[in-house]
Parts: sequence; structure tokens; C-alpha cells
Amino acid sequence: MEFIKVTPQARPQVALIELNRPKELNALNLQLMQEVAAALKALDDNDEVRVIVLTGSERAFAAGADIKQMANRTAIDMLIVDQFTVWDQIRKTKKPLIAAVSGFALGGGCELAMTCDMIVASETAQFGQPEIKIGVMPGAGGTQRLTRAVGKVRAMEMVLTGQPIRADEALRAGLVNRVVPVGQYLEEAFRLAASIAEMSPVAARLAKESVNRAFETHLDEGLHFERKNFYLTFASEDQKEGMAAFVEKRKPDFKGR
Repeated sequence: MEFIKVTPQARPQVALIELNRPKELNALNLQLMQEVAAALKALDDNDEVRVIVLTGSERAFAAGADIKQMANRTAIDMLIVDQFTVWDQIRKTKKPLIAAVSGFALGGGCELAMTCDMIVASETAQFGQPEIKIGVMPGAGGTQRLTRAVGKVRAMEMVLTGQPIRADEALRAGLVNRVVPVGQYLEEAFRLAASIAEMSPVAARLAKESVNRAFETHLDEGLHFERKNFYLTFASEDQKEGMAAFVEKRKPDFKGR
């Protein structure tokens, strides 16, 4: 890995992926995104990992896409390279994925954070889709996920003016889970990850799938999907252990089976 750092056990059962292009403020080129996708796939397959945290640096989560890599491409070049296919692989990550964001999360950086399941932000975080300022528009989910998170009128303003919002605005708009001082944002993400890692990995995976389905279908189909996944949890050892622990008034010991 050239542009990321991976720590499979940054905390017990919690992995950490760090974007690592400091001179470019973690601008997202194709190789970096391929490395992120590969790392997520490997961590998804690692039974010792239950939750994954994705972060950048204190100055920038990711300041956007690597414009130099795209500036001279034609529409056919973009179609052939199909750089957003790798984003689909990231979206399919099965384990809970938390973005720990400080500083700039702009363009592709904002889209990458929104691809995660939860976002913990520092007070200095800025979220925005400034693509319109260079004659294009968001292409990795910015018009879709942002609208679902903050609503049409706020998303429309952000996309059409390119102006970012501060962390406190993002919190009020429902884009992030919480905002903490700069020195605490990564630890806060780890605390959130640890609380999830204590739960049944089987139930967490099925619950994540069900929440995501709410954004992709109408209510009846979503309820049917949720009900099916609920019933499926009763095929797991974790369900037996969890309910037995509740009855016996003790802490459950989930194994992910």
C-alpha cells in the first residue's frame, strides 16, 4: 500500500485505515481508492475485525479528487477508466464503517465520508461538494447521498454554489453523528467503534443491510427485508447467547457465528 496505512488491530476488534497523501491533502487518485477498496475487502474477510475506522489527517480527511489526474481526459477516457466502479466495492463493505473526519472533506472526500455508515467529525471539519467551481458536478454519490442526508434544499445549495458547511452545521443537518474537539475526533470514533464491536457481528451485518435498504426501496419492501433479516438472526449462535445472557443477567460473549 503506497497511499494508505492499515492497522488491523488499532483497538481490540477495530481496524484503522489512514489515507496517506499528506502533500496532496489526501486527494483521491485512482490508486488510493483501489488501495482503500482492497483494504476494506481484506478487513471484511478478517474474523478478528468487527468494525473499521477510516480517517485522514488532522488537516484534511480528503480535500477532493486528484484533479491533475482527470483534467485532460475526454468523456470516453472517463467511461473507459470507469473510476467510480471502485466506489461500488467500498459501498459493499459488510462490516460497520466509521469515518473519522477532521479538516477538509471536500468533493470526493465528502463523498467518501458519506459512503461510510457513520461520521465522527472534529470541530474543524468542513464538508462540501465544490465540483461546480471547476465546471463539473459530483460523480461519486454527492448529489444522491448528500440529498438523502441533509434534504433537497440544503444539498441543492451546497452542490450549486460549491460552498462547504462547517462541522456544527453538518451536525444540525444530520450529516454527521457527533462533533468533538480536534484532539479527540479519532478517539471518539474508536469509542463508537468499540461500542459496536461488543455487539453480535452477525446481527450488526444484517442490521446494516436493513438500514441501507431503507434508502433504496419503498416502505413495504424495506419492512419485508427487515423482517427476513430479523428472522435470520435466530439461526445464529449469537442470538442464543445474547438472549441467554439477558435472562441470566450477564454480559453476552458474542462469537460472530
